[in-house]
Amino acid sequence: MERPRVLFLCTGNSARSILAEALLRHHAHDRVESYSAGLDPIGVREETLTALEEVGIDTSGLESTSVEEYLGNVHFSYLITVCSDAEEDCPRVWPGVNERIHWPVADPALVEGDGRMDAFRAARDELDARIRAWLAEESLGDGATP
Repeated sequence: MERPRVLFLCTGNSARSILAEALLRHHAHDRVESYSAGLDPIGVREETLTALEEVGIDTSGLESTSVEEYLGNVHFSYLITVCSDAEEDCPRVWPGVNERIHWPVADPALVEGDGRMDAFRAARDELDARIRAWLAEESLGDGATP
């Protein structure tokens, strides 16, 4: 049986969607294929990598990718937008997507100054909780991986 593919989508593919891709890969192990992309990718932010590494999640292979690379080329079982701009601007018709989900998460990259890293941690933790609950709900993973 083919593993479900999940695409996390945001505008810049620099923080939230990258966090979600890595967290899903970590929790679902080999039961799900996890990807991320952006409508206008700008590169992975260092704070994104730091937030993941702080909780022991592998960041190798994470890169900022354009949604154009996948549109019409890869079948996704789930398309999950993690920012309102991506939800509004994402193509309405995406061939092969079985389910489209929206998880609005505050953009940590908009925070300046001392609280910036805390904002990345908060986004990571919010996405982690959503992913664990979703995996349990969809019976795709154990949802309990530390």
